Parts: sequence; C-alpha cells; structure tokens
Amino acid sequence: MPLYETVFIARQDMTPAQVDELAANFAKIITDGEGKVVKTDNWGLKTLAYKIQKNKKGYYVLMNIDAPAPAVLEMERQIRLNEDVLRYMTIRVDEFIDNATDEEKEAA
Repeated sequence: MPLYETVFIARQDMTPAQVDELAANFAKIITDGEGKVVKTDNWGLKTLAYKIQKNKKGYYVLMNIDAPAPAVLEMERQIRLNEDVLRYMTIRVDEFIDNATDEEKEAA
C-alpha cells in the first residue's frame, strides 16, 4: 500500500488529551479503511508564523500512514469538516524517515 505523511495543526485552546483523542479518531478512520497508522508523533504546542483564525499557537501532530488512497481521502474529508483543525497537509512518500539522531539509535 502507499505510504503517506499527514501533519495537522489543532486549535490552541484544546487540551493535550483532546488533541490525542482527535488523532485517535483520524487513526480509526484509517484502520476502518483497511490501512494502518505506523506512527503518531505529537509535536506539542508551537507558535505559528502568522495568525490562523485568530490563533497564535497550535498543536502539531504528525501521522505516518500505510493505507489505500480511499481511506486517506476519507480522513482528509473528516479533517476538513472538523472545526478544531486549523490546517493540514498530506503527502505521499516513498519511505518513512526516522528522525532519531545517531546517538539515540546507538543507545537503542
């Protein structure tokens, strides 16, 4: 199956638990569509470069997805309908890149 990376930015007034629940809901859409979420990485609350819908900050979440295209399209549709998501981007990748440093890899 094709590999995708999705990053979305959630509103700043959400709690970290709500952001995790939001990511879990999107992951469920993928698993219901015969795919799987390889990794979900919560980057936390970051300052935005410019205001988006009166928000100066947002919670960034990265999802590595191995799923067929219809499942990803359904997830994107649900993201567009969700008022808690400020922005999102999904790209197709050839392989996932591990962002761990060399020191972390040696320690493991």
